[in-house]
Amino acid sequence: MRNPIESDATGANSEEPLPEGSLLAALDLGSNSFHLLIGRLEHGEIKPIHSQAEKVQLGAGLSGRKLSSAAIERGLGCLKQFAQLLQSIEPSRIRVVGTHALRRARNRREFTIPAEQILGVPVDVVYGREEARLVYLGVAHALADDSRSRLVVDIGGGSTEFIIGRRFEPTRLESLQMGCVSYAHTYFGKGKISKRRFNNAFQQALIEISHIRGHFNAEHWSEAVGSSGTLQAIETIIKLNGWSHDGIDKKSLERLRKSLMKYKHADDIPWEGLNDKRRSVIAAGVAIALAIFTGLDIEKMRTSKGALREGVVYDLVGRLRHEDVRERSITAILARYQADQTASESVSTMVTRLAMSVRKHWQLRDRDVELLVWAARCHAIGVAISQKHYHRHSAYLLENSDLAGFSQGEQEMLAALVNGQRGKLRQSELGSMRQKHGENIAKLLVIMRIAVVLKWAEDVRDAKITASTETLNLCFPREWQERHPLTTKELILVSNAARKLGVQLQLT
Repeated sequence: MRNPIESDATGANSEEPLPEGSLLAALDLGSNSFHLLIGRLEHGEIKPIHSQAEKVQLGAGLSGRKLSSAAIERGLGCLKQFAQLLQSIEPSRIRVVGTHALRRARNRREFTIPAEQILGVPVDVVYGREEARLVYLGVAHALADDSRSRLVVDIGGGSTEFIIGRRFEPTRLESLQMGCVSYAHTYFGKGKISKRRFNNAFQQALIEISHIRGHFNAEHWSEAVGSSGTLQAIETIIKLNGWSHDGIDKKSLERLRKSLMKYKHADDIPWEGLNDKRRSVIAAGVAIALAIFTGLDIEKMRTSKGALREGVVYDLVGRLRHEDVRERSITAILARYQADQTASESVSTMVTRLAMSVRKHWQLRDRDVELLVWAARCHAIGVAISQKHYHRHSAYLLENSDLAGFSQGEQEMLAALVNGQRGKLRQSELGSMRQKHGENIAKLLVIMRIAVVLKWAEDVRDAKITASTETLNLCFPREWQERHPLTTKELILVSNAARKLGVQLQLT
């Protein structure tokens, strides 16, 4: 389906495909470090022109699933520095992605709201498997394009991602809640090292890996590739100390472990190649890496410079060139639940028309319109479960499915729009939705409700739509309401609901 924004009859907001030489940026808000990548598009590839990483340790400030004020302050301070480097780049060509620490934090909005104000762009908190997909995309673009099946491993600050894929397509994705920052805090508190502490971390990592072993062991891939600072740091240390000259192997990891056991504190480790930013988490990183090699029968691993931030940039290129993986995800879920194509297209067409008519007055963003149309297309997938309360079932499926390309917030918004297409609107629920998704969610719900009511109505193409800041006028042809008494009755109910949402819906 064509992007609704491109379909604007006025031609407003339509964009030419991303031209050569365009600057793009990705910002990875990791649990250990924040990574910024600025690149220039040249011949379909991203040429890095600036890369910067700052140790923030957002995950270290996560206690009881709540970010500490100190961690939030560290993170925002870092973003203020990065913001200066992003001033010359169009906001539409910048994407900011949050990972494990922000996924886990119940108070993440205390960070994301001021972060968005600082950067001028949304902060997309992604699910673990979506993070894994983006990591794979970054690694795939950094490696030679061959047909071999590869395992990609990324040890982050709070989670570790595992991906099996060929060329640019991942075939299996998984994310485990084990990372060098979280394990350093749990097993190597205050930098203390001992054989008991290391074995506890190693055994726990082995337990986590056992859950995925059946699908990720060496029987399922031809080569193993490591991404992330942790595995790259391990490879550097191993090479500089002469324990291996070609990547990471299990024997060199064992030598690294034996050497580590000689020291009682992270500050005591004298290894060449170990920088101060990595020092506090290296013991946890080695424990996790050794568990991965042991649990998945890995004998040898090479590392790649490609990582999450590179994947985010290439994914952004696809979005801007109208090759959005999110469209594929929507098409797939419609097929999976055998959605009524006629009803889906009818609602999405009406939603598009309404949104384009009011977007200027209601200050709808491109992002709002895109999500609204996708929600419209999926509004009835829950019928596959039950006709009764199908909107609730549809919302559940959208929020809990693996939808490649969508952030956690985007999936939650899709679910909110679909769930709000009918039924009572409680003020408490409205307040929660506004807080989570912004003020525009109320007006998007009005559009959604109107479109659902009109999906089987005849002659709606002749209706005139006008709007002001807080009003929406639907002017139907003469005698239309008399010919459609049921639809008119339902529109009156929508009008009553719209008032609760802050919109005056007028029917003439």
